[in-house]
Amino acid sequence: MTTLTEAGAVIPMPVHFDDLDAMGVLHNSRYAVLVERAMLQWWHERGVSYSGGRPTSPDVFNVVREFAITYHRPVTGTGDINVAFWLDHLGSTSATYGFRVTSLDGTTTFAEGRRVNIGLDPATMRPAPWTDHGRAIATTLLRP
Repeated sequence: MTTLTEAGAVIPMPVHFDDLDAMGVLHNSRYAVLVERAMLQWWHERGVSYSGGRPTSPDVFNVVREFAITYHRPVTGTGDINVAFWLDHLGSTSATYGFRVTSLDGTTTFAEGRRVNIGLDPATMRPAPWTDHGRAIATTLLRP
């Protein structure tokens, strides 16, 4: 299991009251949203995002091909939690992320999983290679 120090990135994310289900725990669908937001924030901080409704890089145009998650313990209540993620594989048109949703100190793992993204050509909607710039940024997330 990857520790927080081995992860490529660790982003604190807030859990809001409306993220909770009727039992007062984080709703299962919200984990994917938190992972998505953490990854988007990380890429945005590196200049790969949308600005004025337009992509700042062709690498922004990608889709999730696969998302798998295993839940270990419920997140109970609101407050910040960590989303740790890294790349297990960087292909020519795909990227396989691993992730963990943990307590802020990293001692409790709430969920973990994997996510596969595919870069697309916006004109053809077919797989397209990552740019050299995007690959250079992404390699900083590769697990040792």
